[in-house]
Amino acid sequence: MTATVPPTPPTPPPSPHDAIPGEAATAASDRVELAHGYAPDDARFANDDLLPVPVERRTWTTYNFAALWIGMAHNIPSWLLASGLVALGMDWKQAVFTIALANVIVLAPMLLTGHAGPKYGIPFPVLARASFGLRGANLPALIRAAVACAWFGIQTWIGGVGIFTLLGKVFGGWANAGEIGGQPWTLWLCFTLFWALELAIIYRGMDALRRFENWAAPFVLVGAVALLVWVAAKAGGFGPLLDQPSALGWGADFWPVFFPSLMGMIAFWATLSLNIPDFTRFGAGQRAQIWGQSLGLPTTMTFFALLSVFVTSGSQAVYGVAIWDPVQLVARTDNVFGLLFGLVTVLIATISVNIAANVVSPAYDLANLAPRFISFKGGALITGVVGVVIMPWKLTETPELYIFTWLGLVGGLLGTVAGILIADYWIVRRTVLDLADLYRPGGRYWYRGGWNWRAVAAFAVGGVLAVGGSHLAPGKGPFPADGLIPFLKPLADYGWAVGLASSLLLYVALTGRERRAGE
Repeated sequence: MTATVPPTPPTPPPSPHDAIPGEAATAASDRVELAHGYAPDDARFANDDLLPVPVERRTWTTYNFAALWIGMAHNIPSWLLASGLVALGMDWKQAVFTIALANVIVLAPMLLTGHAGPKYGIPFPVLARASFGLRGANLPALIRAAVACAWFGIQTWIGGVGIFTLLGKVFGGWANAGEIGGQPWTLWLCFTLFWALELAIIYRGMDALRRFENWAAPFVLVGAVALLVWVAAKAGGFGPLLDQPSALGWGADFWPVFFPSLMGMIAFWATLSLNIPDFTRFGAGQRAQIWGQSLGLPTTMTFFALLSVFVTSGSQAVYGVAIWDPVQLVARTDNVFGLLFGLVTVLIATISVNIAANVVSPAYDLANLAPRFISFKGGALITGVVGVVIMPWKLTETPELYIFTWLGLVGGLLGTVAGILIADYWIVRRTVLDLADLYRPGGRYWYRGGWNWRAVAAFAVGGVLAVGGSHLAPGKGPFPADGLIPFLKPLADYGWAVGLASSLLLYVALTGRERRAGE
């Protein structure tokens, strides 16, 4: 039976797990909501976008979640993951294996943190209040928001370049336009229009996003398969790329590249393993989110990596060179219909991932920072502006900078936050939360001044262990060859796993010690 919370005046509401006599119960026993008529009124910690989704509005099905993942996974950076690994010396089998394993691994924290969504109807920053405190939750929320803003800029730039390239083939002369800031003004126009289109869609709300993903997912899948069929028909088979041996082998040269690459591939979706409650809060139940994500994430990413390899192999047979970028490959055709179809596919693919993965989360995270002043829509607009100002597309210039620096650093920090969330929700609280107290200063999640020092300590220690040893070869990036903290260098290749495990264990240990001390 779903627990409810009575109105606050004149007495404080009891735990949301206490049934209220005479209160209508929700049919689903594993879904909790606030009592009808009760709403937290402290504007510092609540607004309409942060409040729990009512049970009657938790309607997303298995298909909705699977379509969400298909729409998010089918994008240009996902397509280019295999090429980045091949550029590091792997053959196509090693690259696909690394990507598949990474997504099976990251699925576990995805499902664990996603559990709170259908049960309580709360977004990620509100779930983080249980472990970090009502004010402390802004720490992981802002880290997640900063990462999302950078990803938004990367995806928007890639989408804008794709549109510019394909429209240039259709109309001609675009690349020769006058330059602004070192780039043709037509490229900036494509980038700006694409940026505005993304924000216009998300500004309509989560229901609009769900409807968009429902039809975008199969469309992009058809587009990817069509590209494979087209290349195979022109090639009369596949080229020598599939027969190219690994430059690393399976011995001592392989593993030093494999483990940091695996952590980088995990980091590609580590952001979503934190804020997946932003989506699962609309789920019809645990079965929908578990099956939807399990069917949607690892299978889709592996299939997409295989498509990338096969299409690139076909391009090598046709053009004598491996073309990993699907936009550049489509641009090789002179068929106007093919170019326009490719243009629409690039548009839909990039929008579907960028809005879902990189706008929804920071919109909630920024709203959590100042609920009185920032709504979900306001947070989305701020994300759009910040994502352009920081110009993060430079991170994709080299595989070392993209996989080892950007993804490795992000993965280590986000793994640390994931470890604390999982430890608190599953080990310490056994999935039982006081829903009303997540919005009430002075309640059980207030700790000391709104901060839980145990979570902050676990994050600090886990973060240092995860990224303190970050290193790169001279001239390859911002880290010294010996590591930021030299004695932690051996841990750097396992940043996400080190961050998750160390923060989880330390948080449990600190929480247990305080409980034994009587706190």
